[in-house]
Amino acid sequence: MSELQLAGRVAVVTGGASGIGRATAKLLARHGAKVVVGDYRLLPENDAEFAELVIEQRQVDVRREVELKELIEFSETFTGRIDILVNNAGIAMVKQIVDVSEADWDACLDTNLKAAFFGCKYAIASMLRDGQGGAIVNTASNAGILPRAHDPVYSISKLALVGLTKSLALSHSKDRIRINAVCPGPVGETGMMNADLDKAADRAATVKQFIAASPLARAAGRMISPEEVAASILYLVSDAACMVTGTMIAIDGGKSLGVPPL
Repeated sequence: MSELQLAGRVAVVTGGASGIGRATAKLLARHGAKVVVGDYRLLPENDAEFAELVIEQRQVDVRREVELKELIEFSETFTGRIDILVNNAGIAMVKQIVDVSEADWDACLDTNLKAAFFGCKYAIASMLRDGQGGAIVNTASNAGILPRAHDPVYSISKLALVGLTKSLALSHSKDRIRINAVCPGPVGETGMMNADLDKAADRAATVKQFIAASPLARAAGRMISPEEVAASILYLVSDAACMVTGTMIAIDGGKSLGVPPL
C-alpha cells in the first residue's frame, strides 16, 4: 500500500534494540525510512540485520536531555530534519506506594515520561523548520487507559504520557505534526515482559496469567507480538493516518475494555 511507504523519511526509535522498538525499527526500515535506533543497551545480535536494513544504532540514556538532543541532531545529518519519532523506551515499576523510593519514582518517571517529553521537544523543533510536519508515536500502555493496582507508579507514568500525547497533538496540529500513542499489553518477547517472567516463581503459570487477563489473548492462547504493535505504529506514522492525531490505539487484546466474559 503506497500510503504506508516511508521513502525519504528519517525515523528515530528509542528503546529500539529489543521488543516493540526493534520490531518497529525493522518495519519502518523495510517500508523505506532511514531509521536511527537509540538505546541504553545495544545488542550485538542486532548488528547483522540492522546493517542489512541500514539502521543506525546510537547508545543513549533517554533520561538525560542532552543525550536525546544529540540523538536528534545526529539523525538530522541525513536530510537536515527528522520526520518520525517513536518514543518507545520504557521501564516497569511493580511496587506499592509504601515501598516506592524517590530513586524508584525518578527512574520510572524519567524513563517513561520525561524522556518522551524531551524527545518530542527536539523532534518538534526539527519538524517545525520547514513546515512539512511530521509524526510522533508514544508507546504508552493499557495502564495509560485504566490504572492498575499492582503497579501504580508505572500507571501514573503511562497515564501522564497519554495526557502529554493529547496536549502536544492539540498544540501542534496547526503545524501538521501528528502525535499519537499506542497502548499495548500483554506483549511477549520484550525486555520488560521477560524481566517480569524471570522474577516469577513459576514462569509458565505467570505466562498463563498474563494471557488470561486479556480476552482476545486468552481466546488466541498467546500473548500479543511486538510485530503486531509495530504494525499499528507504522500506520500512525504513515500517510494512511494523515488525519489521525491525539488518539490512543489499544493493542491489548481487549484488556482495557473492562471485566471480560467468563
